[in-house]
Amino acid sequence: MSTTDDASSAATTLANGNARLGIELGSTRIKAVIVGDGEQVLASGGFTWENQYIDETWTYSLDAVWQGIQQAFTAVCAAAEVNHGVHPIRFAAIGISAMMHGYLAFDQQGHQLAPFRTWRNTSTGPAAAELTQLLDFNVPLRWSVAHLYQAVLNGEPHLAELDFCTTLAGYVHWRLTGRKVLGVGDASGMFPIDDATHGWDQTRLAKVDALLAEHGVSVRVEDVFSRPLDAGADAGTLTAEGALLLDPTGRLEAGIPLCPPEGDAATGMVATNAVAPRTGNVSVGTSIFAMVVLERPLAQVHTEIDLVTTPAGDQVAMVHCNNGASELGSWAGLFTDFAERIGAEADTDAIFAALLGTALAGEPDAGGLLAFNTLAGEPITGLTEGRPLVVRTPGSDFTLANFMRAQVYGMFAALSIGMRTLAEEHVALDTMYAHGGVFRTAGVAQRFLAAAIDTPVAVSTTASEGGAWGVAVLASYLVSGKGRTLPAFLTEDVFASVDTQSMPATGEDVAGYQRYLEAYEAGLAAERAAVKALPS
Repeated sequence: MSTTDDASSAATTLANGNARLGIELGSTRIKAVIVGDGEQVLASGGFTWENQYIDETWTYSLDAVWQGIQQAFTAVCAAAEVNHGVHPIRFAAIGISAMMHGYLAFDQQGHQLAPFRTWRNTSTGPAAAELTQLLDFNVPLRWSVAHLYQAVLNGEPHLAELDFCTTLAGYVHWRLTGRKVLGVGDASGMFPIDDATHGWDQTRLAKVDALLAEHGVSVRVEDVFSRPLDAGADAGTLTAEGALLLDPTGRLEAGIPLCPPEGDAATGMVATNAVAPRTGNVSVGTSIFAMVVLERPLAQVHTEIDLVTTPAGDQVAMVHCNNGASELGSWAGLFTDFAERIGAEADTDAIFAALLGTALAGEPDAGGLLAFNTLAGEPITGLTEGRPLVVRTPGSDFTLANFMRAQVYGMFAALSIGMRTLAEEHVALDTMYAHGGVFRTAGVAQRFLAAAIDTPVAVSTTASEGGAWGVAVLASYLVSGKGRTLPAFLTEDVFASVDTQSMPATGEDVAGYQRYLEAYEAGLAAERAAVKALPS
């Protein structure tokens, strides 16, 4: 097919309302993607935002949520019109994705009862520890049930009015459709899921309800949490009010079906075709996490491993680290500022790519430099708060190449510590698929991640599209799945023609990274001292 035919086909798809829309609310960017035939991206748009640290809580305002969604939607529709001459007013399906976990609480009238507590908060230690012991199941600090029970332990008065609690994706979907449902992958970051039914684990629900009752709280978890749904299930349609929330101009039509809203971990699995056993993916953004689809249950409870699910409800071991590429981005911003001050013409993306490329010339162990990317607390390394640090000895080889390699290594350090547990559990993994903007610079982060986990790492041409594309694909599965399993749909309809490049770990890189990691773990004492000495 010629380029002209491609353009004509895309315009027809948009004009006939057959395209699919995906919107993901990430930690620093809200991105919207429109896909057409073969899940090809027809247009994209976005909005940059940042969390706020208010009263010792990482949060976003709901006004910012809707401002960002509307800006991203406006941008993606404008891009479609520029690219293909059509401003879309209808879609075949829509999908919403967002950062997982956290706590959004509402009363019967839909009024917000407490500030949005995001995944980044580490203030739920007592609740998470007690729930983990009670349920014989790891309940991480960021899970919604941990936030709920911590509110109980804190005696927060809003619990008397609590009617509904959900994640960010669940909240947006509720406002667009009126349905209080959630994709099972996102739901699995609120409370444990039953492997057979893909609903809430009823035995564990009963234990938590009894615990809440002991504290004089009459809330039943199942009554206030969103209902889990598998990928492809009916999750409602866009209401007239929801259409205006997306598009205040009133051009967008109501009645569009929405797929179950999902978390960023689940859409990352879709975006990398890592939803079948023995596959896994690493997603790098503000946080970084690895997901490995399990062939069998883990033998023990591990506090460094989350047990979540794919969008189809299959069990996944998740290693989640609170700190990802943000510190790397800050250094790129500093070098951009320097370039501007000496009159050099280079945009941030070009400087980021140059810095990453420089890391390839660094020594295998980064020349004795250490970089701690800990803007926030890191449960895997036992840090309740973070202080970004660069540490070197007088004998370290302080070059830009070593500095940048240390930064990339530091980005993967906590992840590789958590991945040891999966190795000890003999979890089988053939290839790790990676996605996120840091992988746009070919062969750098991919190579160093392979060294960090001593496993081949594959990056596809869809790697930088991320979760917005992933949830657009889930929207396509809603209308085009035709009774197939999600893995079959992805393999047959989506990834059959996607180019994927795999890179194995080299012995030299693995040995160098291990030397770096040994020094990193020893250096955590300096990180803890900095937290103690430098109050936030």
